[in-house]
Amino acid sequence: MDDSIRAVEKILNYEFKDKKLIEDALTHSSYAFSDSYQRLEFLGDAAISLAMTNFLFTKYPKLDQGKLSFIRSANISTEKLARVSVRHELYRYVRHNDVSINDKVRDFVYAVEEEEGFVVYGGLVKAPKVLADIVESVAAAVYIDLQFDLLAFWMVFRDIMEPIFTYDIIQNQPQPVMQLLELCQKYGNQLEFRNSKENGMIIVSVYIDDDFVASSSSLQRDTAKLHAAKIALENLGDYSRCNNKELNAYKVIDGTNEIAGAKQKLHEICSKKKWHNPVYRVEEEIKPSKGRRYMCSVKINIREKLVSKIGEHKTRIKDAENSAASLMIQSLHEDGRI
Repeated sequence: MDDSIRAVEKILNYEFKDKKLIEDALTHSSYAFSDSYQRLEFLGDAAISLAMTNFLFTKYPKLDQGKLSFIRSANISTEKLARVSVRHELYRYVRHNDVSINDKVRDFVYAVEEEEGFVVYGGLVKAPKVLADIVESVAAAVYIDLQFDLLAFWMVFRDIMEPIFTYDIIQNQPQPVMQLLELCQKYGNQLEFRNSKENGMIIVSVYIDDDFVASSSSLQRDTAKLHAAKIALENLGDYSRCNNKELNAYKVIDGTNEIAGAKQKLHEICSKKKWHNPVYRVEEEIKPSKGRRYMCSVKINIREKLVSKIGEHKTRIKDAENSAASLMIQSLHEDGRI
């Protein structure tokens, strides 16, 4: 724990006067030999919220309450705080006795590593609440150690919260569900999200005027709904069917016959065909001295028949999934399914 405390102090660029505060902040409730961070988490949530409120109120003197609330929510959400924990690797220093935490955190960390740019409203994997809890508990430890001085707290903690989502960033990344709703309202269309379950997964399908547009699946309904809306917006904006001419016109990647953008294209094909969404899995992870390499599989349930393909080894999970998706598209095309 002494090493963990020193590591977190280095991340914060702050030395605690009361080391017991940060020790508690880094202790999960499953660790029975010390006080946990639960009370600190409660306080840290409020401290971050109030500090962010003050910051945004000063930064945007002309914005109304509704817009300020929207920006604040994006900056203090579980999704945002979990990414703060991942970016600074705070989760590495928490002691616990809950094996499931490691699995949840690992899946989310892998997903975050594959993200490109800022993710405001959630990625492919729902953020584990424990990651946000860690940030809040550490924040409370700093806040108490500074004698509840909110300004001094923000001077220490602001850098940890970067990147702070500004009004411009929020405008450029509108919330997909709200954007889809506004689009349908604009043109007088009826929007409906239909939910179903299969093999423990929640499937959310988007229907517009009773016509199927897109679907997505996840263990969490909110995540499935978010991504179903994203796919629907993409499909409505620029959807084209996969045919012989298109298949032959795809770009070549790394000197192979892989299809550029295969993962997205496969998702579109499944949505159009009303098949279940593709399910990706890391089949092999190689850790040589010069960097990791991954091999991924993709599976599709087509009318109760499971079809699977395994791609080539790649340096990124995203590329390995694209390789598997590329082989799947080519196989479906050869079988006459598309």
